[in-house]
Amino acid sequence: MTDYYGLETKIEAMIDELQGLCSQNGLSNSANEEVVVTTVFLYKFLNDKFMHNIKEFADEMGMTVDEVLANENDELDAFYDAYPRDVVFHMEDTIEALSNQVTKPDFADLFDGALERISNYEENDKFKVETADGEKKPLFESITDKVEKSKRKPFAESIFGIITTDKFDFSEAYESNFDFYSSIFEHLIKNYNVASGKYAEYFTPQAVSEIIAKILVHMSDVDPDKLYEVYDAAAGSGSLVLHLANELGEGKFGNRARVYTQDISQKSSRFLRINMMLNGLTESLDNIVEGDTLLTPAQYNVAHDPSSGYKKFDYITINPPFKMDFSTTRDNIESKWADTDRFFAGLPNIPDKKKDIMAIYLCFIQHVLWSLKDSGKAAIVLPTGFLTAKAGIEMAIRQKLIDSNWLQGVISMPSNIFANTGTNVSVIFVDKSKSDSEVILIDASKLGEKRKEGKNQRTVLRDYEVEQIEDVFINREIVDDFSVLVTTKDIQDKNYSFSAGQYFEVKLEYVDITHEEFESTLHRLMGELDALNEEGSSLDAEIKQQLGGLNYA
Repeated sequence: MTDYYGLETKIEAMIDELQGLCSQNGLSNSANEEVVVTTVFLYKFLNDKFMHNIKEFADEMGMTVDEVLANENDELDAFYDAYPRDVVFHMEDTIEALSNQVTKPDFADLFDGALERISNYEENDKFKVETADGEKKPLFESITDKVEKSKRKPFAESIFGIITTDKFDFSEAYESNFDFYSSIFEHLIKNYNVASGKYAEYFTPQAVSEIIAKILVHMSDVDPDKLYEVYDAAAGSGSLVLHLANELGEGKFGNRARVYTQDISQKSSRFLRINMMLNGLTESLDNIVEGDTLLTPAQYNVAHDPSSGYKKFDYITINPPFKMDFSTTRDNIESKWADTDRFFAGLPNIPDKKKDIMAIYLCFIQHVLWSLKDSGKAAIVLPTGFLTAKAGIEMAIRQKLIDSNWLQGVISMPSNIFANTGTNVSVIFVDKSKSDSEVILIDASKLGEKRKEGKNQRTVLRDYEVEQIEDVFINREIVDDFSVLVTTKDIQDKNYSFSAGQYFEVKLEYVDITHEEFESTLHRLMGELDALNEEGSSLDAEIKQQLGGLNYA
């Protein structure tokens, strides 16, 4: 039986050692550190998977690994055909082969060369990330050139000292579940997922992602024979959309989800690729696009030709950037899409000052609604202030959701649930095929426990609180001061407010007493009040007397 805790500990120790090595070589807290650590981690993971697969294949064929590798036209081709979802290695590129060359003077070049060859094999093209203009970003890049020239060889040697298989290999992890890889991935990127205030959070908390995935899947009957297309237009590192893919589970096509994503950030696109490869979603890697979703949405259609119409999706999850300066593209976005209903409520105007406060999330909400199939479901993370804004684009979007009967429910989350933003957030759930007029509103703002993470304080939902939110939403339960079930008419009458608190019943405690009991209680309380007044007057006189006898000279 695999000791997953022990394995997780070893993997995390490897990541920590790599970060320590980067610190020793002057890369600490730099973009280069993130590239080195994530590249080496992924190289180690894929290398061990290649070796695991080829040993398994050799055993099935009744051959040794060397015999399979020696027959490059037959058995080796058969091996690659048997594992089409995995990255192709040649033996010369493996840790096992390179470990024998560590002492060579040009070892740094040998290591970088292996990374470049793996990226350039034609069979590995599907693992590249595509940009909106069609450029392909390679799987790996050289990493020893990230340090000073004199340090390249010892740097490469030290890397191999950390990742060699006599410490551990990933073989035991390949049958692990999604939760295991989510935990590993979170440890891998925890030092690199800060948005610096200019873009969306790279990592949505696990609890929030789990709640969204559970609820979205329960909003419809999942067909075991259907392949669902799920989308995130500001995917970050993919926590939301991959939780949803995992929740949809396996069907006759393998995973029931085909994942489509776009994100403007190079860093988050790299993170997402790693996350998808860890979780076996390699068939969706072709659908990762790096680029500006609002200006050039890369929603896939057969011809990759925008004139033929954009693809719509079964499910959409998104935690978009809330505030961001997009003034340089704002007018281009407006003119490019003027003849469509994509931005039906309009785009935020460019302020004279503080352009970075432009409410870009309002554009993403409209994009999500435009991208959903008529039967589609969506979950959108947004600032809680959106729920009650009295005018403007916010009001127009809320009116559209209610008047079209698309709003399934709203959850207001605790403050500081994201470690790197103090903005209060809520999640709205959309169902374009909704038939009834009821909406569930949940105020979960009082849940969670406070934890210190670095310099920030974060609110963390406990397991039983996650279950409470899921159960109340899915079963549409009414819980005092927590949840309320309202109709679209109720919401229209409340100026389209989505705030649960505005619909909670105000309760007054009623005590059944006789007139005589009321008079007696009133007489007693008046007597107590008179006594307190007399006591107050006596104290006041005593204080004045004492003050009069003081000498201030």
